[in-house]
Amino acid sequence: MKKALVIMTFSALAAGCADNSIPKAQLPELDMTNPLLATWNTPHETPPFSEIELSDYEPAFDAAIACSRAEVEAIVKNPAKPTFGNTIVALERQGALLSRIAGIFFNLLEADTSDEMQQIALRVQPKLTELSNDIMLNPELFARVKQVYEHPGRGLKPEDKKLLEDTYKSFARNGAALSDADKELYRKYTSELSALTLQFGQNALSATNAFTINITDPKVVAELPAFVREGMAADAKARGEKGWTVTLQAPSYAPFLRYSSNRALKERLWKAYNARALGGEFDNTEIVKQIANTRLKIANLLGYKCYADYVLEERMAENTPTVTAFLDELLAETKEYADADYRTVSEYAASKGFKGELMPWDWSYYSEKYKDEKYALNDEAVKPYFQLENVRKGVFLLANKLYGLNFTPNPAIEVYHPDVTAYEVTDGTGRFMAVLYLDFFPRESKRGGAWMTEFRGTKTVDGVETRPLVSLVMNFTKPTEQTPSLLTFDEVETFLHEFGHSLHGMLAEGKYESQNGTNVYRDFVELPSQIMENWATEKEFLDLWAVHYETGEPIPAELVERIVAAKNYLAAYANVRQLSFGMTDMAWHTLTEPFEGDVEQFEVASMAPTQVLPVVPGTAMAPAFGHIFSGGYAAGYYGYKWAEVLEADAFSLFKEKGIFSREVAESFRENILSKGGTEHPMKLYVAFRGHKPETRALIEKMGLGK
Repeated sequence: MKKALVIMTFSALAAGCADNSIPKAQLPELDMTNPLLATWNTPHETPPFSEIELSDYEPAFDAAIACSRAEVEAIVKNPAKPTFGNTIVALERQGALLSRIAGIFFNLLEADTSDEMQQIALRVQPKLTELSNDIMLNPELFARVKQVYEHPGRGLKPEDKKLLEDTYKSFARNGAALSDADKELYRKYTSELSALTLQFGQNALSATNAFTINITDPKVVAELPAFVREGMAADAKARGEKGWTVTLQAPSYAPFLRYSSNRALKERLWKAYNARALGGEFDNTEIVKQIANTRLKIANLLGYKCYADYVLEERMAENTPTVTAFLDELLAETKEYADADYRTVSEYAASKGFKGELMPWDWSYYSEKYKDEKYALNDEAVKPYFQLENVRKGVFLLANKLYGLNFTPNPAIEVYHPDVTAYEVTDGTGRFMAVLYLDFFPRESKRGGAWMTEFRGTKTVDGVETRPLVSLVMNFTKPTEQTPSLLTFDEVETFLHEFGHSLHGMLAEGKYESQNGTNVYRDFVELPSQIMENWATEKEFLDLWAVHYETGEPIPAELVERIVAAKNYLAAYANVRQLSFGMTDMAWHTLTEPFEGDVEQFEVASMAPTQVLPVVPGTAMAPAFGHIFSGGYAAGYYGYKWAEVLEADAFSLFKEKGIFSREVAESFRENILSKGGTEHPMKLYVAFRGHKPETRALIEKMGLGK
């Protein structure tokens, strides 16, 4: 998760820049005709997207960087003795204008990008990296921070003490204590890394968009469910093509593999997806090596043996041996069951006439057929009850039952794309809690996957509270001319997952923005999201909103029972697949020597202990593995499984007390959601659950070993 981004009115920003300690001559000139710098007279001071032109961004960034430099200089030159207020809090609050602009630009760079926007990012990112380094490597500033850290004075509250500790560690972990010569190396390495990760993400997106298969023979698509054919027809029409087009976007790629019996096309599609940016025009293989090696240089420079040691020092797991042991334990507990899952599906395929070795592009087709036969459950049976509008209603209803939240669409709040809807969020007393933007459907200007982010975070300054602007971005099945958007069960879980992140943001109550919402340790941040997925299989919840989109009939009890029964179908395989991602992530980031080998072969070796499906030469996930090479999860992908252990144990309390228990929900809100990063996550978890989590909870939830 990114540091929360604050949006304030210009008058407040100007007051921050025009502090008495800053000579007026040093204040940057701000062009008030630039909407990114002007006052926003909008509902809840939300961004006026329609007024912002691409040409506004670079001059706005330049002005905001100058403003931030002036604010930092005022802290450094303050003649008064360093205190928590004039140094630590002042640092926390500086850069508000820059946060406003970055909060818009970098979120839209992910959700609604363009070639020009990507070029702007390549020009702006080095300036931001330089600013960050200039702040962190400023010896006078660090001296002030260190003095307060060593002599904090009295009267600091727990969240104040945590901010002080976080601030000092941030400087120390970003090179402040290095020699002058090493500081210059640190600047060089971090600048290079910033550019590399940005280029990696752009290449991965371009590679994803570059490949399609257009089908003009109706016989090839005749066997596909209507919703798949309609989606492919819509994609073809949007591209000016005839017939049906399948892409590498998840709502297109995954259903085709699942329902098509055409092995040749599926092999071609699967290999294209799993070789994205592995060679070719958008090759990321050299960039992968450069990123890994640059991270190693940074870690070594700061005194760590490997990059994972550096990262994990500030995680709930705390160190590399703990993560390695955690992944190994889960693998040992589940690998034999995952291999059994593969044998089960292979034997089933053979019973249906399949000959030879079951390959990865065969897996979805036969595992889906087996599930349909064993549990009488497939996407076609489930999707009619999961119309997007109803799922959204159900998710909102759950938030109301647990936390008393209400969601009201407000068309007066501008959105950045016609697909987006903005909601005002209030609690049971009518208190304004947040603005929530929902962005559901894939487009070429949006990267794949699903995520929660913020245009603005939560904070309180001089008794005035700023509430968050939260955005959920997803890539769900689009509606067609014939059919509304009907979600798969996986998509329903994804909605609940990302909504859990949004609750973490919307229910934040802390004073300092850098501690609020999702600004927590990376291996703790997935607890609020993953626990929400549990409600997807609770009949008591589904019965409240899941109705057939054509008949209005409630979802049948026996269908819910089948969903529950099928929940752990291939759970071991799915678990080991996730472990493979975590283990290859750790392999890249526990390197202790520069890597100059073959990316594909490195991945084969790192994933070997977890390999269930056959290895396919000429494929590798690393060149498109955005989570770890451009998305902030480096040495942190294990956190998804770590959080599964937490949520399996945490949800058992809801099962014990009732899935809509206000008592449990209020405790979860008080101890987890509202607290953010104000305390160590283990302390917060134990305060909620009463004990530390155990791996066994997840094993039992998957139904293994029974």
